[in-house]
Amino acid sequence: MGQRAQAAGGCLTVALGVGMGLVVWFVRAQGRVRRFEQGPDWSVFYAELPLLTLAGTATGLAAWAVLRGFTTRLKARRSAPPAP
Repeated sequence: MGQRAQAAGGCLTVALGVGMGLVVWFVRAQGRVRRFEQGPDWSVFYAELPLLTLAGTATGLAAWAVLRGFTTRLKARRSAPPAP
């Protein structure tokens, strides 16, 4: 796998992680923004949205690092000479 493909794979994984963080935030925040007979809960926007976006980014980076390390180990095992 070339360097460009690795970089593209990392960017794609992080973008998917951010997207999943936003999906989780949206699902959790639907009923919390405006509650019956209460004012809006602004903590949903200024606290939870950035945290879940960062958590999605971190998850994407961690998944990319684990997969990259795993594939590197597989390549090293395949190219190593057999043990006598």
